[in-house]
Amino acid sequence: MGRAEARRAQQQRGARRAPRGRAKGRGGQQGGKPAGIRRFFTWKKILGTFFGAILLGMAALVGLYFYVDEPDPNADALTQNNVYKLADGTVIARVGKTNRQIVPIDKIPADVQTAFIAIENKSFYEDRGIDLKGIGRGLFNTVTGKGKAGGSTITQQYVKNFYLTQDQTATRKLKELIISLKVDQSKEKPEILAGYLNTNFYGRNAYGIQAAAQAYYGVDANKLTLEQGAYLAAVLQAPSQYDWATAGPNGKRLVMIRFNAVLDNMVEMGKLDAAKRKDMKFQEPIKPKALPGMEGQKGYLIQAADEELKRQTGMTEAQLKAGGWDITLTVDPKKQAALEKAVQDELESKLDRKGRAVDSAVQAGATSVDPKTGAIVAMYGGTGQSEQWASNALRKDFQPGSTFKPVVLASALETKATTQDGKPITPSTLYDGTSKRPVVGSNVPFNPQNQDDADYGDPMLTVQSATNSSVNSVYAQMIVDVGPKKVKKTALELGMVDRDGWPEDKPAMSLGTMSADTVEMAGVYATFDSHGKKITPSIIKSAKHASREFKPVRAVGDTAISRKTADTVTKVLTGVVKDGSGKAVRSSAYEAAGKTGTSESNYAAWFTGFTPELVTVVAMFGEEPGTHKQTTLTGTAGGGRAGGSSFPAAIWKEYTLAALGGVETGSFDLDEADMGKVQLPTASTTPSGTPSGSESSQSPSGTPSGTPSRTPSRTPSGTPSGTPSETPSGTPSRTPKPTTSSSKSNTPKPPPPEEEPER
Repeated sequence: MGRAEARRAQQQRGARRAPRGRAKGRGGQQGGKPAGIRRFFTWKKILGTFFGAILLGMAALVGLYFYVDEPDPNADALTQNNVYKLADGTVIARVGKTNRQIVPIDKIPADVQTAFIAIENKSFYEDRGIDLKGIGRGLFNTVTGKGKAGGSTITQQYVKNFYLTQDQTATRKLKELIISLKVDQSKEKPEILAGYLNTNFYGRNAYGIQAAAQAYYGVDANKLTLEQGAYLAAVLQAPSQYDWATAGPNGKRLVMIRFNAVLDNMVEMGKLDAAKRKDMKFQEPIKPKALPGMEGQKGYLIQAADEELKRQTGMTEAQLKAGGWDITLTVDPKKQAALEKAVQDELESKLDRKGRAVDSAVQAGATSVDPKTGAIVAMYGGTGQSEQWASNALRKDFQPGSTFKPVVLASALETKATTQDGKPITPSTLYDGTSKRPVVGSNVPFNPQNQDDADYGDPMLTVQSATNSSVNSVYAQMIVDVGPKKVKKTALELGMVDRDGWPEDKPAMSLGTMSADTVEMAGVYATFDSHGKKITPSIIKSAKHASREFKPVRAVGDTAISRKTADTVTKVLTGVVKDGSGKAVRSSAYEAAGKTGTSESNYAAWFTGFTPELVTVVAMFGEEPGTHKQTTLTGTAGGGRAGGSSFPAAIWKEYTLAALGGVETGSFDLDEADMGKVQLPTASTTPSGTPSGSESSQSPSGTPSGTPSRTPSRTPSGTPSGTPSETPSGTPSRTPKPTTSSSKSNTPKPPPPEEEPER
């Protein structure tokens, strides 16, 4: 071996020994290789694991593809009837013979087909039944809290409607993906699209596009315009919320966003000319029509039962309409007939709907409840669903007016509130009843006008008298003394619902400026009637289904307010009937308590009253036919201002007499009522109008006078001929004072009232 070869051999031996003593490189590596746990997380291994997982997932999908067969149509696709019965077992309707007529794809205009594709699945003709990008986007939205997982293609939605269920589970979603791939392979795209359009639920009890075209536009599917088709494609996402006839402002806003998105997407897809798009306008649907056999009040009763059933079970409307329910209502057929007759006799027979514009706008709604059980025993929803689709008993877009005032009083009693000068608020507390008197202690200026701008008291009057005469200025000050937020809390505890726009920080809330329906108000007054136990009215006695469970409403709940508070409010409301604005319902046949209410601009009029056996709310609403715009009731039946003491009180009385006929009626058990003591005023009063004097040792007489301090210059308007006025009659307690009276000489002239008078 030469020297050169020996040297090379020596170098090679040294190289093999070098790793044992080689120094660590940067990052804690030896010889540039990862050390410790890092050697398991190299980029190569991470990428290898990722792609390995993908391959395993693909293999699993392939296996499932061959394992899962295309199933038979599901039970919901082959729907059955829902049966509805009255409390005595009488069947009133069988609903659920699916309102669907299958039409072939060539009977659906091509641009209408495209409208659905544009909003639901723009890649429909290119995808293979699923959209991986859409699925990924939906999963991302779910993980990041931006909404439920979406991304379903038209094929997937068709598979869900026709083969599977509406349940939101991972198993159902996985089956949907596999079956969608199979369906896409076995069916042509037009056939899939036709199945999708024919199986969807569009609202108004319409399944499939043919029924929807008839329900919303009164035409067959082949006559639909693009604008009409665009609306049907938009309404599909949330039929109940987006139905133009019943949608609130937010629902209309959302459906218009989708309507415009349909047309804009079609332009983007090259399926609609941009210039033509600019000229296209929304076509308002026709009024909903009742299905055959749903005449009279049947449709409204079923509507109320359906709403309660969905609320209690969490079902969608489509799931409910799939059928299989046997539902018994709490409605008493005799009381139901009595309520319908009372509305006919005391309102409808006096209206000229065709000859008098005001009369054509009049709507009536009512709910009657057994306060011992919470059962709704009668309900009136309107003249019939062919004329008025949505039930007036359930509508939530009108104000309850002064029927809210007892809630203010209840809150004052329950929270032991005091006046501005520290006197406890009781039915005997004295307040200033001067009309337009600015409230004291509020950050929001308010000086409400009493009805007919009448002053009450001298100027002081008791809370009892102020309730009898529904004096706005007194209750506006009282809600400030209690605190509007505390009053709202009491209202919610009594069963009212917090909706958008509740004016919780304004004294105008005392006049009932929030929205409510007759069922809510019946629950509030039933809670007074039941000595403070919360009553939640329910219309379902029982509901049975082969595969679903129904848990009835807990109609009689725990204590919402103390018995002392409830009994005191009831005692005060008996005074309203004996000597106040509720005198129209007085009768020797029963003992009654109640309150009238008339909302701003006379858009609504209410009478809410109760006996120990029955709580009934009757309301009238002014709504322009066609536009659904709120309008005044003044002039109804050729009269003047239609307040709560007019038609609503007359309906209440006739119904209550008939409903309690043959029943031994009782008296209110009000042992815990505390009417308080009259607080005598001194020469001066506090700014709030509450006296700073001493207390009397005597309780007030049963029903303190609530007569106005001056005789109004005219008879209060709004009382039809032969109908009692809402303002109580009586001799004025004093003659009008000159404008320079010392009691008002230092009071600046107030600004115009924030709200119109409410009674």
